[in-house]
Amino acid sequence: MVSPLASSGRSRASAAAPASTAAPSPHPRHSARDRITRRSVLAAGGALAAAAGLAGCGASRPSVTLYQSKPEAVPHFRELVTDFNGEQNDYRYVHDIATNLSASFVRHSPPDIACQNYNLEMARFMERGALSDLSDMPVASTIRSDVQDLADWYPTYEGRTSVIPYSVTAASVIYNKGLFAEYDLEVPTTWEEFLNVCETFKDAGITPIYGTFREPWTITQGLFDYTVGGMVDVRSFFDSMNSIGADVGPDSEVSFQKTLLEPVRRMVSLLDFHNDDASSRGYGDGNTAIAAGKAAMYFQGPWAIAEIDKIESDVELGTFPLPMTDDPKDLKIRVNIDLSLWIPEASDQIDGARELLNHLMEPTLQNAYNKDFLAFGTTKDAPPVTDERIAPMQKYYDDGAFYMGVSQLIPLTIPYDNYVQSIVFGADPEPVLARLDSDWARLAYRQ
Repeated sequence: MVSPLASSGRSRASAAAPASTAAPSPHPRHSARDRITRRSVLAAGGALAAAAGLAGCGASRPSVTLYQSKPEAVPHFRELVTDFNGEQNDYRYVHDIATNLSASFVRHSPPDIACQNYNLEMARFMERGALSDLSDMPVASTIRSDVQDLADWYPTYEGRTSVIPYSVTAASVIYNKGLFAEYDLEVPTTWEEFLNVCETFKDAGITPIYGTFREPWTITQGLFDYTVGGMVDVRSFFDSMNSIGADVGPDSEVSFQKTLLEPVRRMVSLLDFHNDDASSRGYGDGNTAIAAGKAAMYFQGPWAIAEIDKIESDVELGTFPLPMTDDPKDLKIRVNIDLSLWIPEASDQIDGARELLNHLMEPTLQNAYNKDFLAFGTTKDAPPVTDERIAPMQKYYDDGAFYMGVSQLIPLTIPYDNYVQSIVFGADPEPVLARLDSDWARLAYRQ
């Protein structure tokens, strides 16, 4: 039985990689001589054009395509590619932000290398052997084992290390330090302390938590993931769910309706501490409200901090993990592989792609990216973060006290975000979670 986690699907946060009905072939890599692809023809045409344009600069260089489409990071990587083209003469690197990844793999003409978010969509290619083995590269041994292991939360291809984590994003509760200080409140480390903080703000007429429920993803990645991740061993849960597969249901050892019910009930109990108009507010509204000091807390990641920075504000922010139990030892932060490096088996320029991978993994470049984008390093000797707003999460990251959110591990073919949104809007959690079990079992059966 193939689990839903091993089926086609993608993270809702990765719109740059649309899902496809076809899967790439796990055939061994063919040589350029044996395989003619559309991209090979285009690359050849590009090389001829480059040769004509660089007549006085020596022979043309083979073209190597880097796919990287995270919008806010595009200028950063465009500059890196431009600089590297000027530092070496072996290859001409092209920064691609528009390729349809799924379609390119189906056509056996994917980009030569990518620096992209790693999620269920990419795991689909991994498990079919479409990504090459990078375990022989020295940089592979520099990655923290617990960070490298994050890639293995998704389906893998046995015996290969095909993904090099480049950047990890950590998320937790964003809070207004000024409001906490004004009401003489300490950062809570237990569930009861957190409820007391919320009650204090509510009694003072201050919105404890700003919600943006109009956009389902803001609920799932924040309120839902934080509450479940703070109480449940997420990886163990999905390992069991995958093993049970089509038999998931009310009588199975674990299930959404059984294992997640208590965390979801606690999630519902927090709704009273949100703004009254949360159901009509979106992500942009939340960022604006936090910048204006209109709420004490916000369940978002550092991407929101970057947006808040664009608004003129003197609000002082910090972060802390949402406490879901009465034992501070249970505190954990939510993480995801923000960017990862991988090279397809079908790459026309494996050697050139590896050269660029090594270049991007140079500490000065990798550390600079993580600093600029409020992310955490992935290597064993990565420096700690320096931004005071996310620095409180460093100790949890160093200790491996983190989890990937439930929302990152449910296939897109299951509309879980709409289900969670319906609970926030008033639906009874039990039948909704039972429906989620039914969808999971049905998808597992079809596989």
